[in-house]
Amino acid sequence: MDLKDLTPFLQLLAKESAAIIRNHFRTSINVESKSDLSPVTIADKLAEEKMRELISQEFPTHGIIGEEFGNYNPDVEYVWILDPIDGTKSFISGALSFGTLIALQRNGKPIIGVVNHPILNEFLIGDNATCLLNNSKVMIRSCNDISEATLLTTDHLNIYKYQSKFGFDNLISKVKLYRNWGDCYGYYLLATGFADIMIDPIMSIWDSNALIPIINGAGGIITDYKGNDAVNGTSIVASNSAIHHDVIRILNDQK
Repeated sequence: MDLKDLTPFLQLLAKESAAIIRNHFRTSINVESKSDLSPVTIADKLAEEKMRELISQEFPTHGIIGEEFGNYNPDVEYVWILDPIDGTKSFISGALSFGTLIALQRNGKPIIGVVNHPILNEFLIGDNATCLLNNSKVMIRSCNDISEATLLTTDHLNIYKYQSKFGFDNLISKVKLYRNWGDCYGYYLLATGFADIMIDPIMSIWDSNALIPIINGAGGIITDYKGNDAVNGTSIVASNSAIHHDVIRILNDQK
């Protein structure tokens, strides 16, 4: 199962989930709180239900892991990992920094990832070797020095909660520009050449797995906060090969 063969089906998943999400965007939508106090809406639930339905019809032997409805057959060779709205806080606030994440694992390794933006109609797909935005190849831009870098994160308060405040504040002091343009939108900006470093101090499997083939495919480096394999990690640091080692070193400085 390669990128060329799967792209039409991935586009279908994106199209069908996007139609549901657009129907609820900037409306008076009810917001519930999950057990971890994160928000969830009917748009999250309906979009994931639709993608699960389509996957089960097309690939009945495949497993599914989704943020809203848990695991189905997660130990088989091929497993789909779904986050219908990554950035629900942005979605319910009428902001554009959210998207739908779709990943396909083979034997526990993500082989294809999608970030779809339902409002902007932008479909970003990667397979660890290449990355395409609406069928055009994209790459992480060149940045050889942290002093010239644009740094993004989803929420610096989470960094202070889960990682080193000193290290992150030190990194902020060294970059050219820092902004909270986060969730999957930050990785989209990185992969398409509009940012240089994207950090999340805490991640779940449905947050991270779609991003790994995209960043790798765009020529970047993606690890956990310690510089280890992102697949099995619970955090993400993504950048380019020229600065990634220094970013990891600074972030983990405990002084």
